[in-house]
Amino acid sequence: MFADTHCHLTDSYISDNLDNIIMRATTAGVGLIICPTADPDDIPSAISISEKYNNIYATIGIHPEYAGIDASQYLTDEILSHPRVVGVGEIGLDYHERNDNRAAQIKLFEQQLELARTHALPVAIHTRDAEDDTAAILHGDIRGVMHCFTSSWELARTMLDRGFYFSASGILTFKNATEIRDTFAKIPIDRIVIETDSPYCAPVPHRGKVCEPAFVIETARVLADIHKITLDELEPVLMDNTRRLYPKISI
Repeated sequence: MFADTHCHLTDSYISDNLDNIIMRATTAGVGLIICPTADPDDIPSAISISEKYNNIYATIGIHPEYAGIDASQYLTDEILSHPRVVGVGEIGLDYHERNDNRAAQIKLFEQQLELARTHALPVAIHTRDAEDDTAAILHGDIRGVMHCFTSSWELARTMLDRGFYFSASGILTFKNATEIRDTFAKIPIDRIVIETDSPYCAPVPHRGKVCEPAFVIETARVLADIHKITLDELEPVLMDNTRRLYPKISI
């Protein structure tokens, strides 16, 4: 069984087709899916989806594009203690899309990290063009995963030392992703998980299509090749990693 550790099932592209998407994932061997939030308005939907399907869990967080809001209004004690909520994410910093509100992004990020600490939950981190601030903020007892990791080996090495995992997305399969593949070759296999980041980042040979969790197998194939093991050998390693990353998962 494979796991898609980051799949945006609340997006409108799947609103009328979720049963079919889950069925295709199951047929492909993807038996575990984790649904994150980025938009705070999607939190109720993510919770509802995780309650409906016994192989879907949720991570609850607010993306940096919503900097300026009060996360505590959305990441309540009731939400973060929900049995289907296994982490806080996706949260982090994004200076690529906007960098004139860095202080507000950092405030939102740090607030959510503190909520994760309070509830002893791992975090799923989004970082883009913000390596220095991300590394400076993620210290101490915080643990989690660097979601859709495409940053430098230097940041990877720092976060490895702090106990983080690294999630490979379909970007790993892209022809021009040599540097990313080189980085994942250096990351120990017991610190890697995989994701689709659906509906984005569809892997080869599905580029140009709307991404869905069944496609995560293509990323696994490339990752297995990078680490010179078979797909069958990789499968239990990735599931063990996912369960260690998110201890509340019970399947």
